[in-house]
Amino acid sequence: MPTSTASATWNGVLRSGTGEFRAGSGAFKGPYTFATRFEGTKGTNPEELIAAAHAACLSMALSAALEKAGTPATRIATKAACTLEIVEGAGKITKMRLEVRGVVPGLDQAAFAKAAEGAKENCPVSKALKGNLSFELDAALER
Repeated sequence: MPTSTASATWNGVLRSGTGEFRAGSGAFKGPYTFATRFEGTKGTNPEELIAAAHAACLSMALSAALEKAGTPATRIATKAACTLEIVEGAGKITKMRLEVRGVVPGLDQAAFAKAAEGAKENCPVSKALKGNLSFELDAALER
């Protein structure tokens, strides 16, 4: 399996400094600041990148599980929300909320929810985060 890489640079002091991250593949890059991370200012931050990674991973894991079960999906769309809070005076990621929607011919809601729960438990990003934060999952079929 390949090893994925990324890099980040931070210039200056925490509150007024600026940073930039870059995917090793060159597929994306972006600036970030204290304000985009802790004050809700428009822009990206490390938690947004973790949320994007989790959404992508869950979508792929669910697609694979459904295909293996004989009910391949036409479409899987996942939104992830990564919550950063101050806990005991330090920043801590405390929650990941996952909202997954799927178009899966021949599958009912209960089976989709069960498959989504399995994907949430077993996708590599979930496994990396497990035990460090709480997960919420909202899974629904679209017609």
